Amino acid sequence: MKCIINRRAEFSASHRYWLPELSEAENTTRFGLCANAPGHGHNYVVYVAMAGELDEYGMVLNLSDVKQVIKREITSQLNFSYLNEVWPEFQDTLPTTENIARVIWNRLAPHLPLVRITLYEHPELWADYEGNHMEAYLTISTHFSAAHRLALPHLTLEQNSEIYGKCARINGHGHNYHLEVTIKGEIDPRTGMIADLVAFQKAVDEHVVEPFDHTFLNYDIPYFANVVPTAENIAVHIRDLLEEPIRKIGATLHRVKLIESPNNSAEVYGLSVTGTNLARADVPALVSA
Repeated sequence: MKCIINRRAEFSASHRYWLPELSEAENTTRFGLCANAPGHGHNYVVYVAMAGELDEYGMVLNLSDVKQVIKREITSQLNFSYLNEVWPEFQDTLPTTENIARVIWNRLAPHLPLVRITLYEHPELWADYEGNHMEAYLTISTHFSAAHRLALPHLTLEQNSEIYGKCARINGHGHNYHLEVTIKGEIDPRTGMIADLVAFQKAVDEHVVEPFDHTFLNYDIPYFANVVPTAENIAVHIRDLLEEPIRKIGATLHRVKLIESPNNSAEVYGLSVTGTNLARADVPALVSA
């Protein structure tokens, strides 16, 4: 039986976004504060996903061996380093989150049966790389607070309550929504970027966070005047709002995940993904200790 296992590791390192062929002004315009000398640092967390058949001992791989490989090939070399200079790959292509994930894959692939590298630059920014040449995924996490009421206008309060329970109450209720937006694209061989990160963040802020934050969705967002603002419908609408802005920054919208509460979330995939109507709602089971 095939199984996927994951091993977590971490390292602290600094980097700088700076292209010597550009002037100081051009670097500042392109990379903002990330161009400042001597650079800045992060506590990186990397997840190494590997696949294989279970052996007679119930393991895909011996995790002690995996740990040593990751330490030897990755963390012992990157920890407390200046990434731009530690490996030659980062002299050709800047050490962005997505490019670091790609290079880690290339360094580990001869030793481990990889299926994915996930690299967190910080809890609200991470990249995934799956071995497809220069293709990678970049995710930002953000949040907004909003109220909503789940009710169909042609039904009575009693009927809506049968469908939506407490969520149908007249005055609504609120959530601190957490939003994850993932884009897909080709890593630029010089800048190391799928798309400009500032432009990516700006698109999400301008089209979703600012319009949605501190609103009553049913009344303040025109789309929800006739659409019940369930987590699923909100995620679909966010997807539709972001498709074109993400395309304009040179990437493809891959996935939108909306976390309504620790118990409920919904995710939808971009229209370019196979199965354009694919959506999934997750309601994790509660487990008592």
